[in-house]
Amino acid sequence: MKQTGRRVFRNLLGLGCSLTVLAGPAFGQTAAGGEGTDDAAPEITVTGSRIPRLDIEGPAPITVVDSNTIRANGYASVPDILRALTQNGGETQSQQSFSGASFTPGAQQVDLRGLGPNHSLVLVNGRRIADFPLPFQGRSNFTDVSNIPVSMIDRIEVLSGSASAIYGSDAIAGVINFTLKKKLDGLTLDYRRGVTEHGGGDSHRITASGGWSSGRFHIVGGIEYLLQRPLWQYQRGIQDSTADNPTTAQPLARRTFLRYDPDADEYVDPGAATCASLGRLNQGSTYYASRPRYGAYDDALGDYGPGYFCGSNTSVAYGTIISRREGFNSYASAGYELSDNAELFVDAQFGISKVSLVRDVLQWSFQPSSGSSDTTFYNSFDNRLDDWSRQFTPEESGGLNRVETRNRQQTFSITPGIKGKFGKWTYEAAFNHSEYKARVEFPQVIAAKANALFLGQQQGVDEDSGYPIFNADPARLYTPLTQSEYDSITAYSVYHPKSWTNNFSATINTTELFRLPAGPVGFAAVAEAGKQGYDLKPDPLALTDYYYALKDSDGKGSRTHWALGGEVRVPVTHFLELSGAGRYDHFAFAGNGIGKFTYNAGAELRPMRSLLLRASYGTGFRAPDLHYVFTGPGNTHPSATDYYLCRTEEPDEAIGDCSYADEGIVTQRSGNRRLKPETSKSLDLGIVWAPSRRFDVSVSYFRVSMANQVQDLSTDQLLRDEADCRIGQTTSGKAVDVNSPTCLDAIARVQRFTSGVRSGELDAVAVNPINIAHEKTTGIDVAVHGNLPTSFGTFSLSLAHTHVFDHTFRQYPGDPTINKLAFDSGYDIPRDKSTASLTWSIQKLKWTVEGRRLGKLPNYDQDAFIKASYLFNTTLQYDFTDHLRGSLSVVNLFDTNPVRDPTYASYPYYDISWFDSTGRSAFLQLTWKIGGAGL
Repeated sequence: MKQTGRRVFRNLLGLGCSLTVLAGPAFGQTAAGGEGTDDAAPEITVTGSRIPRLDIEGPAPITVVDSNTIRANGYASVPDILRALTQNGGETQSQQSFSGASFTPGAQQVDLRGLGPNHSLVLVNGRRIADFPLPFQGRSNFTDVSNIPVSMIDRIEVLSGSASAIYGSDAIAGVINFTLKKKLDGLTLDYRRGVTEHGGGDSHRITASGGWSSGRFHIVGGIEYLLQRPLWQYQRGIQDSTADNPTTAQPLARRTFLRYDPDADEYVDPGAATCASLGRLNQGSTYYASRPRYGAYDDALGDYGPGYFCGSNTSVAYGTIISRREGFNSYASAGYELSDNAELFVDAQFGISKVSLVRDVLQWSFQPSSGSSDTTFYNSFDNRLDDWSRQFTPEESGGLNRVETRNRQQTFSITPGIKGKFGKWTYEAAFNHSEYKARVEFPQVIAAKANALFLGQQQGVDEDSGYPIFNADPARLYTPLTQSEYDSITAYSVYHPKSWTNNFSATINTTELFRLPAGPVGFAAVAEAGKQGYDLKPDPLALTDYYYALKDSDGKGSRTHWALGGEVRVPVTHFLELSGAGRYDHFAFAGNGIGKFTYNAGAELRPMRSLLLRASYGTGFRAPDLHYVFTGPGNTHPSATDYYLCRTEEPDEAIGDCSYADEGIVTQRSGNRRLKPETSKSLDLGIVWAPSRRFDVSVSYFRVSMANQVQDLSTDQLLRDEADCRIGQTTSGKAVDVNSPTCLDAIARVQRFTSGVRSGELDAVAVNPINIAHEKTTGIDVAVHGNLPTSFGTFSLSLAHTHVFDHTFRQYPGDPTINKLAFDSGYDIPRDKSTASLTWSIQKLKWTVEGRRLGKLPNYDQDAFIKASYLFNTTLQYDFTDHLRGSLSVVNLFDTNPVRDPTYASYPYYDISWFDSTGRSAFLQLTWKIGGAGL
């Protein structure tokens, strides 16, 4: 007997989506006997499976955000949407991020479960897109989501947990699939205007989309133009000056012009008159400034006096909060029906965007030709060791536009293929090509030219100290540059990075391989083969010590790949369904070959019409990251502790109080072609209860554990090992074999100065990535949806909450396990994250209020938590006609500032990983459809 009226539940976890319900038995299952399916409920393919099904609820939870939700909640960009996802527990890179501006300008990423952006797989229309061509934080490849056109998105599906058995490499923390619009009639024109209440950062977006068909041919497409103007740091009062620093009673000026005496370890006083002569610089804010305890020792005070310099309180705020972005995106999908059972298709996307941002003004101090971090020189002008540093003001550079980092990005994807049916089988064969290339311009100071301009020609080397000799009049340090002088010592370092991926895939599936008493068995199979690669194409001069404080690394490589996989879904009884998948992937790169088999299994138990119990277990992996493998040697500039000198020269001091703690050093980094895959295991257990068609609640437990996680060799551990090996024993007195492989390797990697006043001190440490770390996170996701019709409109509620039980990390075997949720862990992720929305609809009017809660985060000093934060947005939408719709969205409705942290001593004095100071913003949107069905 055929059961009529199926109910299809959409698991729209807390992002303002409505619950779509069809009447009938629970969750689209056939009754006992299982005769056929309900024609009124079309089968759909959802993320996490290649077998079509009647309902979106399956063994693993899926979050769906559709285009109506995007508009109703006022989301202006894909990063805005992803910030609202409660599963997105890691940092979505801020546009103020210094590392982002330095390594990946203009790019933004997603970080599911806080496991790192390189462990979340991003798809567009179910297919991979090329990585951002520059590595995240200079280390690993990742997918940039900032260029996905939000106005062309039909829906977003988010699958949490390991899914490599379906999608292959990278699907460790989860999968995000952006499906672009493919069903359009008529022509739709859309304009969106955005402004901020406190000025700056206004935007314009214009979109045109439509579809057309004739006979067997059909096509849909769209174009989008976006202009986002910058928002500057000096435009927001909470970060426009060092006076905003909550940890200082008096402002500490930024050191624009500084002379330092290395022998006396104190600032050299320039005099008030010198600074007064520079007063016009930094927009008239440069003055005679001081910092406590940087001057000469005062016997009367029994302490060091203030150190004087010429500085500015406001020069700290020259960067951008929101980058300038101007872009054009286009998308088209066309098909031609060869017959009733075969169709040729092609999907294509092309986009260009120009991003410009300012991270800071340029600066200079003496840099020797070796590129050493030691900035000391011998000044024969007054026969002393000397150290100069200065920043270049906007008046000298010719304006902040002269210090912009610029990125012209171009993305292109095309997927031709054929799809159709034969008998009970559905098939698709397609070739996908995706590429991402850019021209990135970084402003730089040319070290040798700046040295010559300020110090003159080197006159030799001082015999006593070993430092280079210059005859440099200090007046030159305090003389403003003309624009021609500035231009003579600066240049743009230009990179031309490119990444690409080619992939051929063939899939077949059927919803009825054969029948069991409980219903049909579904099956799917996939075969893939492809190649991907990247080439940083850096400025060749950036690979040398040509530029000040920059010695970058090159990176170029590719890998081939093939895979075979299968999936099955079996109805065991009318209330129990099992599913499973397996896949084998093989990669070849750098003369190496690696293979990995992954699998998953799922169960759906429906003991009653309104109840679903589900479970899924899966394994995942990530093939060795191309940049981790192929990166060339390059330098970074962290701080580190010289344990050897602390233990030998200051044995009675605690390490934290040692003179050699937290020194600036050079880290020399290179790739590793012997890396193995990172692996993961994930478990999801859940329950969905829907007592009526207008209410449902779901609770899902998740656990994701990673092994063989790639991390750079620990600089700190190498320095500890080097100290043990040089001294011959550990801090506990245990003897160490100085000829052991560990000792030989540590001593070879740690480099020390061999001459000068810093002879014997720490200079550089050489590191490379290795498979070493373990990480695990567990928690629950809760979602509630309700819909209440009344005589004065319909009320819809959507709520999502993620609570993390634990998130642990261990870098080396034998190391203590770090609790990433602790305030003193060195990590910055919340335990709780919530999103809720309430919508009132009546006739042509719809009003949505969205609220978000971000749980407490560590404070800057890492000795306590800052309080939880709240953000509210609202959208009012009105349909003037069936073909004309207007909406007004207000983001940050109550104009809330970032949570105040009284310990935050670093600019901009709040946590930019999670907050910004944009303030209240408003967006007016007007949509007009010409022809076709109504909006």
